[in-house]
Amino acid sequence: MALPFDWPADPRDDEFLIGPSNARAVQQLEHWSTWPVMAVVVTGPRKSGRSLIARIFAAKTGGGLIDDAERQNEAVIFHAWNRAQEERRPVVVVADAPPPEWEIKLPDLRSRLVASPMLRIGDPDEVLMAALFERQFLRRGLDARPDLIQWLVARVERTHVALLRAVDLLDQVVLERRKRLSIPLARATLQEAGLIGGHAPDPAEHP
Repeated sequence: MALPFDWPADPRDDEFLIGPSNARAVQQLEHWSTWPVMAVVVTGPRKSGRSLIARIFAAKTGGGLIDDAERQNEAVIFHAWNRAQEERRPVVVVADAPPPEWEIKLPDLRSRLVASPMLRIGDPDEVLMAALFERQFLRRGLDARPDLIQWLVARVERTHVALLRAVDLLDQVVLERRKRLSIPLARATLQEAGLIGGHAPDPAEHP
C-alpha cells in the first residue's frame, strides 16, 4: 500500500508516498540517531522523490542537505560532513549513485562517504505506480478513471521519468484536442511518443 509520509514537511511539498521501493530508506531515516556517523547518502533514479525525502528529513531534524552532490564542490561536501559530526546535526547527501560508482577525487571525502549509511530508492512497483499516476493526474485536474490508470501501469515503463513523461504528454494532448482522457487516446498518444509498444485492442474497449 502507498501510505502518506507523515513527517512535517514544507506546505509547498506533496506528501511523500511510500512503497516497497523506498520504505527501507524511510525507515532508516526515521532512525537516524542510530547511524554510525551523522551523515547519510541517498541515491536513486531522478524524479524518484530522493530530493523531496531529503528536504523533509532536513526540515524535521534541523540537519543539512547537499543535493545533486556529484555536481557540487567536493571540499564543500567534506566540510559539511565534518561539521555534521561536530554539531551532531545529520546531513543528507543526495546523489545519482554511491561511491565508487560516483568517482570522488578527494580521498578524505571518499573515505567519509564510504563510512556513511547508503540508502537507495528504487523504481516504483505496480502499487506505487498507480498511486503516482493518480496523484499526477489529480494535480493537473484530469479525470483519470481507475481502468485507465491500471491500463497505464501495465504498459508504461516502471520508472519515475517515464511516468511523468506519459502524464505530461496526456495532459498536453487533452488540452490541445479538448478531448476526454481515455484509453484509446492514451494508446495513440503514448505509442506515437514511443512510450509503449503496439498491441492488439483490449476486448473490454470494444464490446
